Amino acid sequence: MIRTTCLHILHVPSFLPSFFLELYHYYFVYSCHGGSATGTYEFIKTFGYVAYDTCQPYLACSSDSTLGFCPHLDTTCTPENICRTCDMKYLLFDNECRAIVAPNIPNATVAEYGNIRLNDDSVHQIKAEVLARGPVAAGVNGQPLHEYHGGVYTNATADKHNTHIVSIVGWGVDNTSKNEYWIVRNSWGEYWGRKGFFHIQLGENILGIEHEIVWATPGTWTEHNVPCHEDGKNCNSPQPQQRQARYSSYLDPSQDLAQVQARLRLRRQ
Repeated sequence: MIRTTCLHILHVPSFLPSFFLELYHYYFVYSCHGGSATGTYEFIKTFGYVAYDTCQPYLACSSDSTLGFCPHLDTTCTPENICRTCDMKYLLFDNECRAIVAPNIPNATVAEYGNIRLNDDSVHQIKAEVLARGPVAAGVNGQPLHEYHGGVYTNATADKHNTHIVSIVGWGVDNTSKNEYWIVRNSWGEYWGRKGFFHIQLGENILGIEHEIVWATPGTWTEHNVPCHEDGKNCNSPQPQQRQARYSSYLDPSQDLAQVQARLRLRRQ
């Protein structure tokens, strides 16, 4: 038996990770060396938006990075470091770069966010959130998962110190033990684990997975972008009505009681 759910968005864009690394010292987002899911959502909510990841190539560098070429990069949060394009010329040193600024860049906003701390009813609360509104972020001790080969992870004696963040997307029941487990999406690639996912026994806070759950709902996201030229020169001035970006808004499925009841009926089958 498996129960999964997904975000209620037809198109889910990828967001710009370097955006958070540049702002690591605000809102406890931190950097390549660790951070907070709550701080990430708080930052998006306060800053106003997060750009889509096509605005910049991902570089795992922040201002506290000391390895490789990172110390030589400008990682300050300037418009050019949020979204930038450059003229494509034959001579690299002759290229001219410029920022593409909001609202002319594809972006998304956060409507609300919160957390579920470990308590006697936290499993039920996590299930309710996942069933009603989609995946949630969870911190885990990632070290024991490095050599995960499949099955349900059940080592309750493993350290619960949070070193990594994953997404709980659903839950199921093991056919042999009859124990319930979380279905969890990781970020280590589809070659790892169960094609990028793993199963872990629920209700025991194994690896600290139930210690603090963080959820967020989107506010709006760009569906139709401003058609910028390749060099971006036409996109940093007010746009006529017919060229302005258009956005979609999130409708909270937890407010649709008929839909929630239909899902509960499905779960009982």
